[in-house]
Amino acid sequence: MMSRFSTLSLDKVSRSFGRHAALRELELEIRGGEFVALLGPSGCGKSTALNCLAGLLPLTGGAIRLDDERIDRIAPERRGFGMVFQSYALFPHLTVRGNVAFGLKMAKVPKADIARRADRALEMVQLTEHAHKRPGQLSGGQQQRVAIARAIVLEPRLVLMDEPLSNLDASLRLEMRTEIRRLHQSLGLTTVYVTHDQEEALSLADRLVVLRDGIMQQVGTPEEVYGRPANRYVAGFMGYRNMLDVTVASATGDRLSLRFADAQLTGLDRDALAAGGRGVAAIRPEDLDVAGENAGGRIPACIEVVEYHGRELAVQARLSDGQQVHFRTGGRLAPGDRVDLAAAPERVLVFAPEGERPPEPVEDVPRQKAVTS
Repeated sequence: MMSRFSTLSLDKVSRSFGRHAALRELELEIRGGEFVALLGPSGCGKSTALNCLAGLLPLTGGAIRLDDERIDRIAPERRGFGMVFQSYALFPHLTVRGNVAFGLKMAKVPKADIARRADRALEMVQLTEHAHKRPGQLSGGQQQRVAIARAIVLEPRLVLMDEPLSNLDASLRLEMRTEIRRLHQSLGLTTVYVTHDQEEALSLADRLVVLRDGIMQQVGTPEEVYGRPANRYVAGFMGYRNMLDVTVASATGDRLSLRFADAQLTGLDRDALAAGGRGVAAIRPEDLDVAGENAGGRIPACIEVVEYHGRELAVQARLSDGQQVHFRTGGRLAPGDRVDLAAAPERVLVFAPEGERPPEPVEDVPRQKAVTS
């Protein structure tokens, strides 16, 4: 049984490398038993945050507390955390069982307990029949299972995972995602997981923390971050590929009437925009449809590129003002075709242009105030 705690608190945690601030006053509370994913592109600060938690990097500001205990001044080996690395970091000369048992031996656990706990960990990751093999005899997915078993066998208070699936092929990533979630639930783990893959984060985590340039942009459930991104940066990262420069023709409540190119569109106001102002309309490709004859809010576009994706086509088109749009369709289209596109108003989010509103983290609120960064 894993050691329990109520809350892991990051209080204005900062880390700088010379003049470069890799992490800036990160405020976050993680509940015991929760699966939290730190999400963002390379250089956003997510791995820095994980290494600060692990004790591999000292803080340059702030504090980390586990319930009432301040732990950022405690040596990494005394924190009781398990770590799963992107590169597996297995000992090639040891067997699978030897790798899993290594940490227990270093902790001077009695031999009988080492054997029992190692066998149980291998059983949980379904590697019992491979216990005698060396890492070089295993597939990438099996090696990652060994790394996970080595982490959980220590019965850690917290499991830290740094992009553990990025070196695997697509089918193995899907398989290991299911395995990681199963272990998290069955063992009652508390997990902090770093990834740049939004689909991976959505499928695994109880809450997502989206970072940009070391600053938290939004924290919330997958449904909140996916459906109500706090700013255009989060929207872009969560699949709103179309970012169209628009003018606000009129505003009624949270509904905006938009004009751009030779088109009109209705969308949801995310930044308290006023009539006559500029905005950016964010739309996912799957939310743009080829319009029927009676559709409202038509967007005329000329097809440029068509990619076959099995049951549907991924299409790039261009508007009359030169802006590109991306959409998906099950119909037949070819470069040079002209179509009218439409999107439901609730699928169009309208933000202020880049830099016109200051960044301001948003957390777990039903109607999130927008943040533009």
